[in-house]
Amino acid sequence: MSRTITIDHVTRIEGHAKIDIHLNDQGKVASTQFHVTQFRGFEKFVEGRPYYEMPAITARICGICPVSHLLASVKACDAIMAVQIPEPAQLLRELLHCAQFVQSHGLSFFHLSAPDLLLGFDSDPKLRNIVGLIEKHPEAARDGIALRKFGQQTIERLAGERIHPSWTVPGGVNKPLSAETRDEILAELPIARSIIRRTLKTFKAMLDDFPAESDAFGNMPSAYAGLVDFDGNLRIYDGILRFKDSEGKPMASVSRALDYSKFIGEAAMPDSYLKAPYFKPMGYPDGAYRVGPLGRLNVAEQCGTPEADVELAEYRQRLGRIVQSSFFYHYARLIEALYGVERMEQLLENPLILDRHVRAEAGVNALEGVGIIEAPRGTLIHHYKVDENGAMKWANLIVATGHNNLAINKSIQQVAERFVDGNQFQEGMVNRVSAVVRAYDPCLSCSTHALGQTPMQMRLYGPDGQMLDEVAT
Repeated sequence: MSRTITIDHVTRIEGHAKIDIHLNDQGKVASTQFHVTQFRGFEKFVEGRPYYEMPAITARICGICPVSHLLASVKACDAIMAVQIPEPAQLLRELLHCAQFVQSHGLSFFHLSAPDLLLGFDSDPKLRNIVGLIEKHPEAARDGIALRKFGQQTIERLAGERIHPSWTVPGGVNKPLSAETRDEILAELPIARSIIRRTLKTFKAMLDDFPAESDAFGNMPSAYAGLVDFDGNLRIYDGILRFKDSEGKPMASVSRALDYSKFIGEAAMPDSYLKAPYFKPMGYPDGAYRVGPLGRLNVAEQCGTPEADVELAEYRQRLGRIVQSSFFYHYARLIEALYGVERMEQLLENPLILDRHVRAEAGVNALEGVGIIEAPRGTLIHHYKVDENGAMKWANLIVATGHNNLAINKSIQQVAERFVDGNQFQEGMVNRVSAVVRAYDPCLSCSTHALGQTPMQMRLYGPDGQMLDEVAT
């Protein structure tokens, strides 16, 4: 008899999701389904609000990466105002974003994924959490807390608040950086850098311990996307949106933000509130692509900072120029954290960072605006349309986890087929299915939204567990 294993809920991720693993009569995996079970609908309830309120509203989508939504939103608002923000403001925005990257990558690696990596995928689930990590690996736990504290404290020093700061505004930022604050951040950079160096050394030493996971955690060809500059350097605040195929060949480059819709489409999925973006020239579902740390390092030629470039060269020497396995999101994430700290130092040492001209003033000069940045989890797009008075008529948010949706589904199927056996069931099997989702570091609260058809599925089951009826919209 066919059976279903349900993981409800997937743990150690942001948001709510469940996974169905359908077994055939022989107890082998027949199919899998990734269900994102929450719905937010921010695009609908912002309609009618003044465009300049959008950064404050959309930052409330998420308490983990509010800075990412703030920056994508203010860039869309800058486009509506048709202004070029002062260079000091651009430097300050990027500095804030680097701090967000460091703290978010620290949270993902140490708090969410390290229990699997350091305690073992088959370890006791009662201990396979941050509490167990503190008991067995107190040094790593302390490093994770310290790295996240550094990032959050830097955000607070720059923007006045650690979560949902109001410092970033359309046209720039609302307060310049003081020399005292600059020096305080510079003084703490060496500690953050030493934590990341130490963690990279530890992780690289563990790579040979996970041959099966490296081979089966979403190890598949796909396209990749991320921001780069004209020289191919990694960029997280501004740049050209580059697509590459599974062999590293260029597919498209989007230098004008409004042109993203020529290359990215969105499909509604029948069993999830999370839509599935795809590369339009290849169609759905063949146009699956991956974003985030793995995708960014695949499309970039180099990071553009000294130590990160050394680590990137070793990463490619070990794994190849185009890295396919999603298990190595963890490795890429640590390289990006190192890049974030180095880039912060570069920005803080730029004399313009203390300039007091940090905001441009303007009204509505365009009825449409798009902001594109790299959030820690991947490419984030805010697209707004307004009326002549600046009231929001329409909004669409394409969030990193959405870009990765098709790849996450394929990865779950691959991991389940490799590890799950209904005839010899063990908890570590399904933990690995959840762990491949964690590798992508999904943010599901950010990702569910209202554009297009919202799928809904209702099922009626009898007392014996058999499905009697089903209605889908």
